[in-house]
Amino acid sequence: MTSVSADARSVWRFGAIGTVWAIETPHALPALARDRVEGVIASFDAAWSRFRPDSVVSRLSREGGAVPAPPDATAMLDAYAELSSATEGAVNPLVGEALAKRGYDAEYSFTDRGAMPAPAAWRDLVTWSPEALALSEPALLDVGALGKGRLVDLVVQALAPWAPADLVVDAGGDLAVRGATQRIGLEHPFDARRAIGVVEVTDAALCASATNRRAWGEGLHHVLDARTGVPVRTIAATWAIAPTAMRADAIATALFFDGGPRLAHEWGVEWVRMTTDGRVEWSPGSKAELFT
Repeated sequence: MTSVSADARSVWRFGAIGTVWAIETPHALPALARDRVEGVIASFDAAWSRFRPDSVVSRLSREGGAVPAPPDATAMLDAYAELSSATEGAVNPLVGEALAKRGYDAEYSFTDRGAMPAPAAWRDLVTWSPEALALSEPALLDVGALGKGRLVDLVVQALAPWAPADLVVDAGGDLAVRGATQRIGLEHPFDARRAIGVVEVTDAALCASATNRRAWGEGLHHVLDARTGVPVRTIAATWAIAPTAMRADAIATALFFDGGPRLAHEWGVEWVRMTTDGRVEWSPGSKAELFT
């Protein structure tokens, strides 16, 4: 996705958690604000990254057991429970090992070792509360269905003292807008030079997911059906608009599966999606201006 706003703004670009961030403000952020953002991202990564051996989730994958709950555990895993129920298990936070088997592992080997379903009874294996996060046996948590959106929300909160009402935080396609309306292009999943439409976002978040991003090998990509360990074949790209980036990110994932539109309706989330045969679908009342 790309912003098509013409306003001149200060833009801070940097790399973190495997993507490029762009934070737009009316004026350059001071060093203290940048330090605050970098600290928020570092803390989140230390808890939830399955790509670093010293993270909380990596330790749980080796040992199981209980640890003090990271600050975002309850919010994210409560949302996962709703996602899993709505998609009949297609979205599952224990999909980490299935992704690693297909080659999306900590070494980024992109070597396919075959399909492996995630544990279907994940809620019997994972328990959480504000105090503790526990796995009854070793397993690899992956919060990719909504984690980047959650982190965008945290960055927005961290910047509130410096940019309370005029801010865009874009983490590689997951973005939150505060203040001035942004007109955003919806990138075509089959041709990055084109857009399938545009949408205006004001005081909300827009998150996208597509099978042409993080793709490798023979038809492999990062959106797996956790019930089978097989990549999704029917949906090519999704976009969702919600009050928070975590919910927009979650629905952008859910829309790859049956049940996603229903959960979006329950959460009050607008959406657009494109199927792999080129059809475009959208939610009732969607304000996107579509070209196809």
